[in-house]
Amino acid sequence: MTPSDVPARRRRGPALIALARFQLAGYLRSLRFMQPLIPVLLIVVLVLKEWSNDPRHVDAATGSLGDAAVLTFLIGAWVARSLLDTQPDEQRALSITAAGHPVLSAAAGLLAAYTVALCLGLLLLAAPLLQCLSVGVPPTPMLAGVGLTALVAFSGTALGALTQRAIIPSPGYALPALLCGVTTALLLSLGPLAPLSVPMTGWLRAAHDGPSAFVQAFPGLALHLILWNTALTAVLFFLTRRPR
Repeated sequence: MTPSDVPARRRRGPALIALARFQLAGYLRSLRFMQPLIPVLLIVVLVLKEWSNDPRHVDAATGSLGDAAVLTFLIGAWVARSLLDTQPDEQRALSITAAGHPVLSAAAGLLAAYTVALCLGLLLLAAPLLQCLSVGVPPTPMLAGVGLTALVAFSGTALGALTQRAIIPSPGYALPALLCGVTTALLLSLGPLAPLSVPMTGWLRAAHDGPSAFVQAFPGLALHLILWNTALTAVLFFLTRRPR
């Protein structure tokens, strides 16, 4: 690395944040965020209504933390494709030019999409957390639920990003690819090939087994999700390393 490379490397951080904010602002101004937000709000209202009519015990309240993570995965995949396809192709080319490298531009888009997915996931988690507080669930399982939501939101975001227009130009193929990707991840988690997918069955089983089981299983689940997220991110950056 030459001395002239140092300032360029130092500028990558601010450029990444600026591009992420730019894409996030465009997504919000286009009102596309309303598409996933409305279902999330409806789910929260329905869950709170059901809980008020039939209060849950400790194990059921902890299980709802795992249920919320499943919905967060689906919402994250939806948000990623919607946000990353907001900007026109010409604008994407300008973003790549401004970033200086297509991978940096892809990282900015991934960061923007993850920010939205995480916010929606935490909003979705609000009802289960209220249930846990009302029935006296200890803080540690609730913190594990928040950590699980943060990791799963990135898993869904990375999976959805692989079906964006920059990778699959045709909407006729991109949407089925997204549906197939999500369905495959769900089905793989149910069988012997579960290590190759998100550990959905693992976190649902652990969450519904009670607070202690959920806390004990969380480190292994977190490691699995981190490895899966890293693999998806590496594939995404490999596919976007050159402008199309």
